[in-house]
Amino acid sequence: MTDGRGPSGPSNPRARGGRWPVRQDTDAEDNPAVPVRRGPSLKARAVGFLSRREYARAELARKLAAHTDDHGALDALLDDLEREGWLSTERFAESLVHRRAERQGAARIVQELRQHGVDEAQIGQLKETLRATEYERAMAVWQKRYGDRPVDRAAYAKQARFLAARGFAHEVIRRVLGAERDD
Repeated sequence: MTDGRGPSGPSNPRARGGRWPVRQDTDAEDNPAVPVRRGPSLKARAVGFLSRREYARAELARKLAAHTDDHGALDALLDDLEREGWLSTERFAESLVHRRAERQGAARIVQELRQHGVDEAQIGQLKETLRATEYERAMAVWQKRYGDRPVDRAAYAKQARFLAARGFAHEVIRRVLGAERDD
């Protein structure tokens, strides 16, 4: 046939649902001292991650560690990114608080900040601002879910567990649910 088709269809393997053959890199096999670069550079990966969302330094280091064996180069890259303004743990912490504050209490947000390796001094500052608005935020979350005061102990316990699971303080939960009930 003159149209480039063989007996079983087009000669393009992808047209038959197959894959293009993978090119073998023979130089790396012959000379192990020649490093084979696969994929984007470490800085390109870091900037790609940071262009999608903010990262804490420790979190970005964990993500990039899988792509390099040279931890000194990784630390130098992270230092460069911080110096150039691409990476900021403070900006990450503020972003996380902004995203979570509407739905979660201070305890849960603080725990997540600690998991991401945010500095304790900054956590303390953010914790104070979260505590100042915790009652209003808990009331908004409770109103959206329930809206009516609990009628018995079982309903009270259910609503209290709901708010506690979101990291709100117990005294705030008691204020929201009206602890002055007389059951």
